[in-house]
Amino acid sequence: MAYGISTYAYFWRISARAPRPLTLLDMFQDTRDLCGEVFQICDYPDIETYDDARLADLRAAAADLGLTLELGTRGVRPAHLLRYLDLAAKLGVTLVRSMTNTADHRPGTDEAIALLADSVPAYADAGVTLGLETYEQVSTDDLLTVVRAVDDPHFGVVLDPGNSVARLERPADVVRATAPHVVNIHVKDFAFTRRDGWVGFTYAGCPLGEGLLDHQGMVDTVRPDERGIHQIVEHWLPWQDDGFDATARLEHQWTQHSIKTLKRSK
Repeated sequence: MAYGISTYAYFWRISARAPRPLTLLDMFQDTRDLCGEVFQICDYPDIETYDDARLADLRAAAADLGLTLELGTRGVRPAHLLRYLDLAAKLGVTLVRSMTNTADHRPGTDEAIALLADSVPAYADAGVTLGLETYEQVSTDDLLTVVRAVDDPHFGVVLDPGNSVARLERPADVVRATAPHVVNIHVKDFAFTRRDGWVGFTYAGCPLGEGLLDHQGMVDTVRPDERGIHQIVEHWLPWQDDGFDATARLEHQWTQHSIKTLKRSK
């Protein structure tokens, strides 16, 4: 099992608000500098436009830094998933994360099962694992119905218990329910804070260990060390009132803190 970082840990530094958005190579180097071992290129659609030479350069750069690459996308349409399987082959990736819904496609459970039955065997044949992430648009019960129906060791769950809170699912319940099927973990902490005047709450990220995520309980339940499951750092960092520099600095500090915390807990 290894620790790593996702593009979501660089959310603001690769955004249009950044004076010079970080490139994938910048993020690779930063991950190595922080002693990360895995980099997950997640929801980064530009990767779909890269030609074979550029993909080969990315693969070589990651290898030179000693990084394992993973991919992340959205959707379960076979053509799209097979496109990512092709990208996985060219990048040396053995895990692809996806989500059931996209902006223009929200399949029900039966449709998702049928679509994935067309794609998962190709992933299995290539030795690539496909994982669907837990999140609020799809109940954990429905997600597990899909995973169990497709029933392939190369298909499972990317566990991110913070996402499901918006569906009024308790993180601990999500962890327990999905544990046997988890193939990847997104590690981000989260907390509620009262809004001004105590009128409602803000639900946002916080440094690992300071919020509601029971990380140790999740590790004890899922047993990533024993099962070779990578833990990938992400954040829900709100934009800071002091502007980009303050936001970018805090984003880096949160990532550094998360990696150090994961290393200490190993």
